[in-house]
Amino acid sequence: MNNTNIINSLHKHDGSTVAGVMLRVCIAMIPGLLCYIWYFGWGILIQCLLAVGFALAIECLMLRQRRKQITLFLKDGSAIVTGLLFAFTVTPFTPWWITLIGITFAIVFAKHLYGGLGYNPFNPAMAGYVFVLLCFPAQMNLWPSVSGLADVAPGMVDYMSMIFLAQPSASNPIDAISGASPLNHMMSQLGLMAMVSEIQADPLYGDFAGAGWEWINMAFLLGGTALLFMRVIHWQIPVAMLAGIFIASLLFNLYDSEIYASPLFHLFAGGTMLGAFFIATDPVTASTTPRGRLIYAALIGVLAYTIRVWGGYPDGIAFAVLIANATVPLIDRYTRPRVLGENQ
Repeated sequence: MNNTNIINSLHKHDGSTVAGVMLRVCIAMIPGLLCYIWYFGWGILIQCLLAVGFALAIECLMLRQRRKQITLFLKDGSAIVTGLLFAFTVTPFTPWWITLIGITFAIVFAKHLYGGLGYNPFNPAMAGYVFVLLCFPAQMNLWPSVSGLADVAPGMVDYMSMIFLAQPSASNPIDAISGASPLNHMMSQLGLMAMVSEIQADPLYGDFAGAGWEWINMAFLLGGTALLFMRVIHWQIPVAMLAGIFIASLLFNLYDSEIYASPLFHLFAGGTMLGAFFIATDPVTASTTPRGRLIYAALIGVLAYTIRVWGGYPDGIAFAVLIANATVPLIDRYTRPRVLGENQ
């Protein structure tokens, strides 16, 4: 092989495109979406359609304002993924106007004001979610009863009434179809000096995490594993993030299992698997070096656990991701591998 062939082989393109990667990410979310619908009803699908529709419309407006080729940039699929991730993080009861505000913040302020795809330092979907969570905490903490496990499961009419009219349907009062999420319930009950074993005796909980949530997380784990096999994401980020949550929760659980929930609870509650495989792995805002990915993701895991246990927000994944995003330039600088031919 001559020198020209060696150089060409080092820079051979693997055929991946942004649109192709985004399509595979969307497909990998389908198991999680179906499981979400099974347990929580059709509200999540309505939120997905609203968020994706708003994201595409606002993306189009911003591209027009920036005098970019709308068709070319709209086809990359990044706005669709942002909309889907945002929809999976908010409660299915979220009013349509909050979804619009969150998506607007995500696309305009967290993406295009930094220069668009590839230039944004913070994950747009998480930035939009945190913005509306801070602005509208009451509406963002209203979760539906788990379908099939609760006596009264919210139906399509209930969701439509809450999302578009901001009021429950006449047949079901809001107290009958909503309540706290398992993470929120766990945090509030621990604050009232209840023991973990007592708390998990509530029907809100399943075998080791929240009823329904444990299966939703397993579905996202399945989709995330598919992304690993397709080489869409790097293994370091999900493994290190889950290890960070597992080790932190294990240490405190061993110290006192009646005050600190088990590692399995934290791994399969809330948005853990969605965060590990679909959010933290964002190639634009995550660390780009092999060692850096491990540090970046482990930081997210430890921060998420810390916020869940001692912070004011039950899940903590979004806050942890945004904080870790801010550290990426520093992490990449000090974990940059030696360039071929560079002196030590």
